[in-house]
Amino acid sequence: MSIPAQLEVSIPFMQDRYDVQKYIAYFQAYSNTYAELDQLKRLYAEAVTYPNVVGLDIGTRSDCVDEALLEHLARLNEQVQVTLEYGIESIHNASLTWMNRGHDYESVIRAVELTQQYGIKVAGHIILGFPMETPEMMRQTGLAANDLSLDFLKIHQLHVVQGTVLAKRYAEKPFSLFQADEYIELVVDILERLDPNIVIQRLFGDAPDDILIAPRWGYNIPKLTHLMDLELMHRDTWQGKLFLSKK
Repeated sequence: MSIPAQLEVSIPFMQDRYDVQKYIAYFQAYSNTYAELDQLKRLYAEAVTYPNVVGLDIGTRSDCVDEALLEHLARLNEQVQVTLEYGIESIHNASLTWMNRGHDYESVIRAVELTQQYGIKVAGHIILGFPMETPEMMRQTGLAANDLSLDFLKIHQLHVVQGTVLAKRYAEKPFSLFQADEYIELVVDILERLDPNIVIQRLFGDAPDDILIAPRWGYNIPKLTHLMDLELMHRDTWQGKLFLSKK
């Protein structure tokens, strides 16, 4: 479907479900800056000129941006709020190599700093639960959001789905994955040390039940969110509690 056709279908659904009138066009799946600049300009223009679209959110990789693209996005940023969302996944290069990510963490640092120089907001996506990482290494990945001065952060648990290389590895040599309570405890450890100005856009990921192999927690996202609320209340903590105590 074309960009306008996708918006035409999506906007009425959002209006009915959330009673909202303004929208962010979200280029979500895959690396949405990996094309010739002229093609990207056309696609982005179709999104930002659609009625009541006030934001443009573009998911991509750190090795798929350059200054010419960022110059164009900076101009669009004068019309609507532009956010680039980078898949960071881990700050540990051994983990990035293991997942065949194709770039190192230094690439992420360069891309984030360059994007910020153009005045564009930056979101980061991380995954917790890589089998070669300790909980402390995962905390370091989460808290890198402070060092990078991210505007937004998405946190996702590692899970195994059918039809992937990870699924094949898991079948050949199973590795431990988080239980729900273990994951929640780790995320709360990160949240209370995180700059409270960083907006959390996601705390959990999910996959369709018919393709999810592991972990199978038996909870939906609202239930998991409730359990995280309970952990925060149990500890009498919140995002930034320990971050602010260091000031």
